[in-house]
Amino acid sequence: VQLQASGGGLVQPGGSLRLSCAASGNIRSINTMGWFRQAPGKQRELVATINSGGNTNYADSVKGRFTISRDNAKNTVYLQMSSLKPEDTAVYYCHYIDWRSNAYWGQGTLVTVSS
Repeated sequence: VQLQASGGGLVQPGGSLRLSCAASGNIRSINTMGWFRQAPGKQRELVATINSGGNTNYADSVKGRFTISRDNAKNTVYLQMSSLKPEDTAVYYCHYIDWRSNAYWGQGTLVTVSS
């Protein structure tokens, strides 16, 4: 499975960005996709996940500000980020878990929240 993430960039505090991640390769219908992030000097942390049934899970720090969604026909997951804060600055990694619990990572996309 290959993951191609896009959509990162520089945004002012309070702004919005949308990340996308397209999966390709040996894709099965049962899977979980999501986003993790890693800020400088910190461990990688979960941001949000969504399974093939549409069930979502969010980190407390992003609840109410970020929305994860997916298009199963396109094998793509999205992360709509709103009300961004400087502490959201990180490299965001797309994540995919297949039906056998094998995990895959995308290359990461940098999100910088700064004025």
